[in-house]
Amino acid sequence: MKVDQVIIMGAAGRDFHNFNTYFRNNPAYKVVGFTATQIPDIEGRVYPACLAGEGYPEGIPIYAEEELPRLIKEYRADQVVFAYSDVSHEYVMHQASLVTACGADFRLMGPARTMLKSRRRVVAVTAVRTGAGKSQTTRYIARLLTEAGKKVAIVRHPMPYGKLDEQVVQRFASLQDLDRHRCTIEEREEYEPHIENGIVVYAGIDYEAILHQAEEEADTILWDGGNNDIPFYRPDVHIVVVDPHRPGHETTYYPGETNLRMAHIAIINKVDSADPVEVEHVRASIQKLNPGATIIMANSPITVDRPEEVRGKQVLVIEDGPTLTHGEMRYGAGVIAAEKLGARELVDPRPYAIGSIRDTFTRYPHLSRLLPAMGYGEEQIRELEETINRVPAELVVIGTPIDLRRVMSLNKPAVRVRYGLEEIGTPQLGRLVLAGGQA
Repeated sequence: MKVDQVIIMGAAGRDFHNFNTYFRNNPAYKVVGFTATQIPDIEGRVYPACLAGEGYPEGIPIYAEEELPRLIKEYRADQVVFAYSDVSHEYVMHQASLVTACGADFRLMGPARTMLKSRRRVVAVTAVRTGAGKSQTTRYIARLLTEAGKKVAIVRHPMPYGKLDEQVVQRFASLQDLDRHRCTIEEREEYEPHIENGIVVYAGIDYEAILHQAEEEADTILWDGGNNDIPFYRPDVHIVVVDPHRPGHETTYYPGETNLRMAHIAIINKVDSADPVEVEHVRASIQKLNPGATIIMANSPITVDRPEEVRGKQVLVIEDGPTLTHGEMRYGAGVIAAEKLGARELVDPRPYAIGSIRDTFTRYPHLSRLLPAMGYGEEQIRELEETINRVPAELVVIGTPIDLRRVMSLNKPAVRVRYGLEEIGTPQLGRLVLAGGQA
């Protein structure tokens, strides 16, 4: 039997999951390498043998995506599997054109081949774009389920930035667990708010092993999808969050459109800060692509501790990193809060950025009056800290989901911005989730 040589294009998330659920121990395929993009410092590592299985005694090398044409030729690859998310349809087809021009087949894997079935009830929260408001939606639904007497475990989309063989199954029940696992800022932003609400969070690399452990302590699995990816688990209720600040993206990004077409419930978030015309635009898109979905309108209310300190100040606004970078947002909750509270000036941090933070501004030129909270490793966290402290601002407005002062020392005072989810009209999400998504 011919064995197809396969390369998986990824970003240390969906690519590993596709391998674990479909290619590992599959005699019809030999995965000769992963490629990496979006996340820094992934290439050059090896997917370890202890995770890869018997057919890979030396593990599987991870290369930079830029090496793909060479790799296809060198390995005589038969297939290249595209396995990362939050990219435009045009971008996906450019990658497909590159791969097919090099002589290999280009493949997108559907949910049926990669979704795992749980013996517990699964509620999945996804989005059409990074930064749509998925995290606060997940927190809101976790509270509704807990109030209904359910024992909830949250399983978060992977962010394996450390040593892969030490991250097979990770369980976070306290802030000390974040320190013990040496979590990055990106990981803390997703895990810490749930932990503060008393909810256990699971993450890691082997999502079948993660599922089995989570099922032992919960009757409801709440999938907290990252980077607008498709759920790893087959959902009983699938919720997608749609962002009216980026109308049209719900039909032009992969796999956000897939999530929109699959979902039982579509939440149009940020209605309180969006143009009504754009709200109607995304409503029409939902009705066209998924007429059976229940549409819920929601606000994303913003609160600030010590709001009186913002007025009249020169402020440095720090926002969630991925939302601004590959999420392509020009601002977030921090900017909205600073302007609403009368800040005198939003200081441009670009002249004061160093190292990888400076490189981030070069790569994403749409950013100007704010600082993305990039923190994919200890060195980048140090560079972020130094950049913040170099900016001549009177106040720091922290618009990330965590208090950055837990992981760095700031030389100027700071206030925190928090944001939640608020249903417009009569609340119905709780009833819908418990009823299986049916109106």
